[in-house]
Amino acid sequence: MRLALYEPDIPQNAGALLRLGAALGVAVDIIEPAGFLLSDRRLKRAGMDYIGAAELRRHQSWASFRACCTGRLVLLTTKASLVYHRFAFRSDDILLVGRESAGVPESVHAAVDARLRIPLKPGLRSINVALAAAIVLGEALKQTDQFPKEAP
Repeated sequence: MRLALYEPDIPQNAGALLRLGAALGVAVDIIEPAGFLLSDRRLKRAGMDYIGAAELRRHQSWASFRACCTGRLVLLTTKASLVYHRFAFRSDDILLVGRESAGVPESVHAAVDARLRIPLKPGLRSINVALAAAIVLGEALKQTDQFPKEAP
């Protein structure tokens, strides 16, 4: 299981997702260009000392990400019809989240294997990208029995 961030805009969200990945043993891919430097203090503050424990891979572009990452691409998007908890996750899935400001372009929508959404109350359109990733990642790890094993 991997978590991929497509051209992230907000360093605090990326930091929170790096921390989440480190804590749950899920590798994180950042697809450039990002709207901040990885040395940004806001990223470091949100990720705390967990960033050093995260398995992080940076990709210079969508094309370079696609060239090296294998596994089924699962996009989290408000434009999907399929609800995440009705999807059968696999252990090699890559959960992809888009830019906070713009999501992902149509070319990325066309390239993914599945598109999932989180059901929200009527009239509300989205939640924070880090929260969305955490919700869906939790379900994916549960379904595939990939949560870290607790010490006895």
